[in-house]
Amino acid sequence: MKTTVQTELPLIGIVLIPFIYLAYIWEKLPEKVALHWNIEGEVDRYGDKSELILIPILLPLLIYVLFMIIPKIDPKDKLKHMGKKYNVLKTVLTVFMSVLSMIIIYTALNESFYNPNYIFLMIGVLFAILGNYFKTIRANYFIGIKTPWTLENETVWKETHKLAGKIWFIGGLVIIFGSLILEKTANTVLFAITTVTITLIPVVYSYFKYQSLSKQ
Repeated sequence: MKTTVQTELPLIGIVLIPFIYLAYIWEKLPEKVALHWNIEGEVDRYGDKSELILIPILLPLLIYVLFMIIPKIDPKDKLKHMGKKYNVLKTVLTVFMSVLSMIIIYTALNESFYNPNYIFLMIGVLFAILGNYFKTIRANYFIGIKTPWTLENETVWKETHKLAGKIWFIGGLVIIFGSLILEKTANTVLFAITTVTITLIPVVYSYFKYQSLSKQ
């Protein structure tokens, strides 16, 4: 996972895009902009446009900085064994957060553009991509399904992430199709149920897998 300024420049540029876009449209933004919508897609909170500066800071910039710091503080250096896969994961999440920031900022300028299905569609794609990477993640304290049972037993970690990878991929596809064919309220419910399901199943599975191995 060796990085240099040259190798990081493209990703740094991706992080900066929302900042540049926000600066470009700053004068076009009203002093009060839409900052939050309910599940019906209706604005339920307005705020000062200066709050928009937090969007690219808390999304692409924060994610990028965390991915740069985490390998350096990993106590057992497990993440280093992921090699290029770690950098790919860093790129995927940074790009996702940058695009999400752009959508949020654009929506603040054009309120009528907002549709939660756009966001859910993006998250569905992200879930599907992450599902493909779960089985490659080594046991660590920062990334993956971190339960007391997966951290305690290497086999439990591997089996849990193998299952989680399949479930997250399927869950991502369900969310994608829901975002394309369902209206906003129904898709919000589907998204919530799917997200809770793909989160809880691996956690519960890790407990029972650990118990099973302990008895053996």
